[in-house]
Amino acid sequence: MSFTVGRAALVIVDLMPRLVSLDLGPHLGADVVARAALLANAWRRAGAPVVLVRVERPGVTSQPPGSDFVPEIQPQECDIVVVKRTIGAFYGTDLSVRLRERGVDTVVMTGLATTMGVESTARAAADHGFDVLFVADAMSGMTTAEHHHALSVVLPRFGPVVQTEEILAWL
Repeated sequence: MSFTVGRAALVIVDLMPRLVSLDLGPHLGADVVARAALLANAWRRAGAPVVLVRVERPGVTSQPPGSDFVPEIQPQECDIVVVKRTIGAFYGTDLSVRLRERGVDTVVMTGLATTMGVESTARAAADHGFDVLFVADAMSGMTTAEHHHALSVVLPRFGPVVQTEEILAWL
């Protein structure tokens, strides 16, 4: 694992109460939130970009309850906030431009769900020329089998799969 902290953005996908409360596997939403919050705080202390992503349903007048960020992951002034209306965070947003403006060349992926918002965002990041890392225990899938398959078969084709403690030690 190798990246330059100032050129790496931590991307936290869909940590919203309505999704965190779902019965996901293998990690509980609360555990994913706790690990992502640890990483976000470390990232901010290092002066590196944190990207907070949440989804809104298009074409409706109001969003379902629990559609904002969880209390533990509230946007800070220095963060990049992305409101997406598709599965991934790049399509229809200015995320790529905002990352490039900050000199980012690597995205470090966390959030929910592994094979949905996280994977879709990571694939688009690779298409945009970013290097990608995945923090396996700071994300969870819709099922344990989906999560493990993604981490062992699909995601390693895009970049290294690591654990929260490895990232924190590296920082």
